[in-house]
Amino acid sequence: MSDAPQVSVVIPVYNEEESLPLLFARLYPALDKLGVSYEVIFINDGSADRSAALLREQFERRPEVTRVILFSSNFGQHMAIMAGFERCRGSRIVTLDADLQNPPEEIGNLLAAMDRGHDYVGSARQQRQDTAFRRHASGAMNWVRERITRIRMSDQGCMLRAYDRRIVDAIAHSNEINTFIPALAYTYAANPTEIEVAHEERAAGVSKYSLYNLLRLNFDLVTGFSIVPLQVFSLLGMFVAVVSVLVYIGVIIERWIVADTLAEGVLALWDRDVLQFFLTGIVLFGLGLLGEYVGRIHQQVRGRPRYLIQAVLEKNNDE
Repeated sequence: MSDAPQVSVVIPVYNEEESLPLLFARLYPALDKLGVSYEVIFINDGSADRSAALLREQFERRPEVTRVILFSSNFGQHMAIMAGFERCRGSRIVTLDADLQNPPEEIGNLLAAMDRGHDYVGSARQQRQDTAFRRHASGAMNWVRERITRIRMSDQGCMLRAYDRRIVDAIAHSNEINTFIPALAYTYAANPTEIEVAHEERAAGVSKYSLYNLLRLNFDLVTGFSIVPLQVFSLLGMFVAVVSVLVYIGVIIERWIVADTLAEGVLALWDRDVLQFFLTGIVLFGLGLLGEYVGRIHQQVRGRPRYLIQAVLEKNNDE
């Protein structure tokens, strides 16, 4: 791979028809100014708009540095990045969203951090241009994740990140069905760091991550990198069991003393609906949590392909 580029930029695309022309206009000049050889790999994640057509046009304009992977349907952002990781050739790999909320001009700052000896460079958005609710929700999820896993990321939602070739190869060979790539990279990195980057409003369109998707992502992240939730639930179950026994004994004694009969104390337990509902909720939560782990095992052992590629556009290999 003597002709391999120094930098590979991996960009997942899903229904970004409006923002792609703006991205092209800023991305390539920014990379040209870096003075390094590069390639840009776009992964069209089953877009329903004209994104695929625009990517094909851009490939025809800059075929020497542009490659396009077209998925057969929508497999998700992280699977799109994984496909890029499996085909990229650079010694350093940068991931970037297509919506221009993270300026492509920041790529040079990530590479400069790698020049200082870091093998994984995360990023945190300065003055986030999101709603207050989204910022607070993201902060709360970061707080929970940091206390359940050993992964430390102040801004897990920012996909502008740089990876050493060794880390990308390890991620590509992990063969996990559900994974969160920045967290996986953090666990493989020997000298990770994080820098602040600019953040802009979306160039066009709307966010592809709803509140449900954000919750789903964080649940996958927690269950994929830690068994602490199961351990906490076990301890909680023991605690609730002990407290319940003490409460029952207290009620029996209280009614026994007041009514002067043990039968009244025992019958009083049937009136404790609130406690019963609480215990039922704990059990249902535990079953759901256990189901998440079992579900991950089920998805992994099925052995289905993580994604299907419809076509690849690249120089000397037009599929």
